Amino acid sequence: MPTHAETKTLPYTAEQMFDLVADVDNYPKFLPWCIASRITKTDGNVIEADLIIGYKLFREKFSSRVTLERPDHIRVDYLDGPLKHLSNEWKFTPEGEGSCVIDFYVDFDLQTPVLKQIVEIFFNEAVKRMVSAFEARAEQIYR
Repeated sequence: MPTHAETKTLPYTAEQMFDLVADVDNYPKFLPWCIASRITKTDGNVIEADLIIGYKLFREKFSSRVTLERPDHIRVDYLDGPLKHLSNEWKFTPEGEGSCVIDFYVDFDLQTPVLKQIVEIFFNEAVKRMVSAFEARAEQIYR
């Protein structure tokens, strides 16, 4: 599968963006295709969570381990579901008064060949929409 990396400067602090991305419970409120989320385990700065992703007739649940290194780094590792692998990282670097640079990276691969073909067609647009959803959520909460 393709990977996606994106760097943006946003008018929010690194702490604000960290808190927003770490707030897995609220993903269904703003993240495209996220139908449900549930934190299943918390151990210090590591949480395990289930997300249900859906589009039309398609619904899949996957589990991941989220390592929170406050205030500048969040790493997501795949545990279980329809993927072969998932690697996702967020890095937040302060940039002047009240802003930060966000580095986002995702790489994943699906087990199902048919689903893999469909996702490959829409991958870059879907990831851009997801990153934009975090940006829009930040504007909604912090502005």
